[in-house]
Amino acid sequence: MKRYSDFDLLRIAQAVSQDYEGLITAFLVSVHIHACSAVGVVFGHICPGPHQRFSDGRLIRTSDIQSVVKEGRFWVINTVNSKYVIATFQRDVGRRSLRDFMRIAGGRYVPTPSQLQ
Repeated sequence: MKRYSDFDLLRIAQAVSQDYEGLITAFLVSVHIHACSAVGVVFGHICPGPHQRFSDGRLIRTSDIQSVVKEGRFWVINTVNSKYVIATFQRDVGRRSLRDFMRIAGGRYVPTPSQLQ
């Protein structure tokens, strides 16, 4: 479990108060992109699961990213069955990993290579 920083909490509050296209699955902080998935700490997941696998403060790795769009002030990641809002990026590597992913993916779906799963 991770404790949220004051900055994380401020950005979560801003992200939660914004309107989005469609249903949001959860909000993520300290995000970086790894092997075509987003890795971050979850907040407000709509279905934390029977063992609280996705409860607040847990580190999660999303399924493969299908698309990334900017909605208002926040980046939104769409996966096969979920939609995540990035509230904050991991310091030093988060934003760069998203830029690199978007450059490599070029707007198309790129599945995680099997050797990285």
